[in-house]
Amino acid sequence: MAYDNIKLEKGLYTTGKSFTDALEQIDPSENYKGTSLEGLDAYQRQLKRFDIKVSGNDSDTVSKFFSTTDSAALFPEYISRAVRTGLEDENKIEKIIATTTNIDSLDYRSIESVISADDRTFANIAEGETFPEATITVKDSLTELHKHGKMLVASYEAIKYQRLDLFTVTLRQIGNYISNSEFADAVSILSDNENLKTVTSETGTVTYSDLVNLWKEFSPYKMTTMICAPSDIANMLMFDEFKDSTAGLNFHATGNMITPFGAEIVRYNDANDGTILAIDKSCALEKVQAGGIVTDFDKLIDRQLERATISTIVGFSRIFDDATCVLNS
Repeated sequence: MAYDNIKLEKGLYTTGKSFTDALEQIDPSENYKGTSLEGLDAYQRQLKRFDIKVSGNDSDTVSKFFSTTDSAALFPEYISRAVRTGLEDENKIEKIIATTTNIDSLDYRSIESVISADDRTFANIAEGETFPEATITVKDSLTELHKHGKMLVASYEAIKYQRLDLFTVTLRQIGNYISNSEFADAVSILSDNENLKTVTSETGTVTYSDLVNLWKEFSPYKMTTMICAPSDIANMLMFDEFKDSTAGLNFHATGNMITPFGAEIVRYNDANDGTILAIDKSCALEKVQAGGIVTDFDKLIDRQLERATISTIVGFSRIFDDATCVLNS
């Protein structure tokens, strides 16, 4: 089959597409419908071609990737996929963003919509009257992008006999780190808002009444998500309103606590105790990313693992400023 004869080289990482997309263009998966290879993408077919097992108790060692010059070209994609798995496992970002925009440069201006409180009433319009305006403009400032990543410090000689299944565990942790760093950036953008609506607790600690007041501030939006410190989540678990038998059974069975007004609670270890950031996930935040996970493919293919970097370039932009509200106690 065609996948057995593909020449793998560094150039597949420089096409402007992902390595797998570049391979798919050469060796489309649709050509394998009805065969034993159906369900595998172009990269996975190359793993099968070189008999490289990346998971399970009988996974191969790192050195298996470097059996040939062709198979060595698969190693950076293995790194990227393992890191991506860790990023997705810890992907709290998806719980707070409305949309993701992929760009191919480092300069990006998002849009914003300005609708006054009066215009939100959408009153009946008499014949001949002017329609109220919803102004959509490009923001004055660029969306700030940040690079997050880690540098590998192990030499090839130190890890070449390590099983890929174990090595993947380490790479997933890098993905977890990247995800947590991106989440911190997202929370910072949501909080750094001069139009941020604020609810202040009168008791100095978060109460159920405070959550009701927070919920009331969201009209005409919907409070879908609450970003909380672990101490505040523990405090909410002690509310009498959340202690009924049905809630208790669900929490003990699934670990999912009953939440205020159906809003999803997202744990954020770096949040200040007594401060809860609530948003309408559908319209509060845009994620902007310049490509996916970037690896030093030259170094990795040449077995120069030490000081090879793995990174992402991501930024965030608020969409509707008033779709976010904070509770301070």
